[in-house]
Amino acid sequence: MFGFVSEYIGAATVFLVCLFALTKGGPPERIGAAVVLSGWFLSILAQHYIGYASAQWPVLLIDVAALTIFVALVWKSPRTWPVWASAFQLLAIASHVMVLMKLRPEISAFYTVINMSGYGIIIALGVGTFFAWQERRAAGIADE
Repeated sequence: MFGFVSEYIGAATVFLVCLFALTKGGPPERIGAAVVLSGWFLSILAQHYIGYASAQWPVLLIDVAALTIFVALVWKSPRTWPVWASAFQLLAIASHVMVLMKLRPEISAFYTVINMSGYGIIIALGVGTFFAWQERRAAGIADE
């Protein structure tokens, strides 16, 4: 599954930020962490079974579902990190649409945009969790 050191670093980053969000974040951060973890796992499974060369419809559907949840968090949550996560998720979906419309972007550019938008989502979740945790600490609310 993992062939390069960078893949291990990426996996560790995802797990650590999501663990931080699940343990120190509020309900929006926990939902975001669940979305990131499930989307990441399902995307790996989909790519394992369909490969990397064809149009990745299952991955696009996973990304659309994640965008839907992030937009719902924007709508219902007082936090700002879901706005950034939604923007990065929309960027990934736009890259999928470019490939599906046969606009022929370089495949390395496609995967770079997908990976960098994923890191943007992780950074948004991590920063949002940190601020939510600090707000709760400042208000004197104990961690659960």
